Amino acid sequence: MIGTGNVTELKSAPSFNKIVNSRLVAVGNRTPKKAEDYAARHGIPTVHRDPFDVIRDPEVDIVYIATPPGSHMDYALETIKAGKALYIEKPMARTWEECKIINEAAEKVGLPVFVAYYRRSLDYFKKVKSIIESGSLGKILHINMQQYYAARPEDYDPKNLPWRVIPEDAGGGYFHDLGCHALDILFHIFGDPLEVSGKATNIGGLYAAEDTLSATLVLPKNIMVSGSWNFVTPEPFTKDQVEVVGEKGKLKFSIFSFKPMTLSSGLHQETKATLQPQHIQMPHIKSIVSELNGTGHCPATGESSAVTSRVMDIITGKIKSNI
Repeated sequence: MIGTGNVTELKSAPSFNKIVNSRLVAVGNRTPKKAEDYAARHGIPTVHRDPFDVIRDPEVDIVYIATPPGSHMDYALETIKAGKALYIEKPMARTWEECKIINEAAEKVGLPVFVAYYRRSLDYFKKVKSIIESGSLGKILHINMQQYYAARPEDYDPKNLPWRVIPEDAGGGYFHDLGCHALDILFHIFGDPLEVSGKATNIGGLYAAEDTLSATLVLPKNIMVSGSWNFVTPEPFTKDQVEVVGEKGKLKFSIFSFKPMTLSSGLHQETKATLQPQHIQMPHIKSIVSELNGTGHCPATGESSAVTSRVMDIITGKIKSNI
């Protein structure tokens, strides 16, 4: 594992030693003391002062890149050069172009690339997908996606902004960190988009990256999606909701809060709840281990993840071409 950020503490890293045929054998960080502290707390046997030594370690079969997106491509290409598989935190890279470079390099040597769009492996979203595929909503008429979040305390410190709002490190602002999950699960459920258009701006003025976005997407079967994101919304007005409206009913679910989904049909309304695992990436990591051992399949690949990055690049205006 390269990187020792918050995402690894509970969400991902503990899973590696709890899954059959998997062990977390080495960790590295650009700040060696962080790697040493992390290894001591989590019982990791080997610490590398140079993150690239994690890649070169003969005990390592697959490298988990858990750093900000700005370093993903460099670590990924070095891992591919070493002939090892990849598990990359989301978003896969800062841009669609960087995703393409990683995928092309991996394809040339036949190595798999997995990405931490772990919602694809969670029971909550499997349930959403099964409801959609069951046809109980009838023909899908439209989808509304809204993600409105309050600014975080650290966003108000211009001299010490979090990496998530520094485009050089993150690829953009919180849209790249949070919006990517919403888009990815939508594509997983309904298919890759056929058309995308969008606008991005900065309303709050807290940092240079975009904080307010809107988009229109056309999914397979001519399903229209309206999406809006705002990351400076006052706390009382925050929202995390996807609403799928069909001829026979309506399904509401969340992306991050995991509120019980609501299925409505006429006057009947049904609430469906699912429990989340202690380590939220564990089902996803289990799917990676099973694929590497030839007994399963991971649903989030470099190719599927590049689609999400391309859509984000279109919405934010980095690329002008359509899908």
